[in-house]
Amino acid sequence: MRKQLLSPFVPFLMFFLYSSTTFAQTPSPAPSGPTNITAILAKAGQFTTLIRLLKSTQEADQINTQLNNSNQGLTVFAPTDNSFANLKAGTLNSLSDQQKVQLVQFHILPNFLSMSNFQTVSNPLRTQAGNSADGEFPLNVTTSGNQVNITTGVNTATVANTIYTDGQLVVYQVDQVLLPLDLFGTAPAPAPAPSKPEKDVPAKAPAGSKEDASVDSSGASIATVSFGVVLIAAISLKL
Repeated sequence: MRKQLLSPFVPFLMFFLYSSTTFAQTPSPAPSGPTNITAILAKAGQFTTLIRLLKSTQEADQINTQLNNSNQGLTVFAPTDNSFANLKAGTLNSLSDQQKVQLVQFHILPNFLSMSNFQTVSNPLRTQAGNSADGEFPLNVTTSGNQVNITTGVNTATVANTIYTDGQLVVYQVDQVLLPLDLFGTAPAPAPAPSKPEKDVPAKAPAGSKEDASVDSSGASIATVSFGVVLIAAISLKL
């Protein structure tokens, strides 16, 4: 009797469970409105310094304009506040305004690269800071399994996770600030200054040297001449 009462409700129960599971697996839609890189970073948290640099260099406006007015993709490497804090004291303040722009642009690739793309990408990568072929802004990627490392010629950073992706823009969190070789490369050591020549100090002639021998021979010659003069004088007196 109970089986007969429950049987009509079984199909409805199964449909309810299937619908609940399906809705739970559906990803939430992307936020409406134009893409805003600083809003994405602010929502993720711990990117205050990068946001400040993006705004002060006006790179944030350029990124947003490019994303919202073209189909060109972008890849952004985002160092955390801790990454900036680990830099040598005064590093950012020592940069000119143009160098700060180059530093920010060095973290931006002018194309969309998914995590799987890093496995087959060709090095060096071209960044918005400039051409990497001249050795000023080289950026190379190496992978080991699912780990992606980024080498600049000065330091090596690791991609920690994906902050945001929508098929056109992808933002990756990295554990270090990417330092361009052109701005932070080790300068060649200056040539050592020529040493001042030491004053020549005449060395004392060692005992038994030629100088002593000449003095002795000179003295012996004088003594011989004097003895000869005395001998001639004595002979003359006897005569």
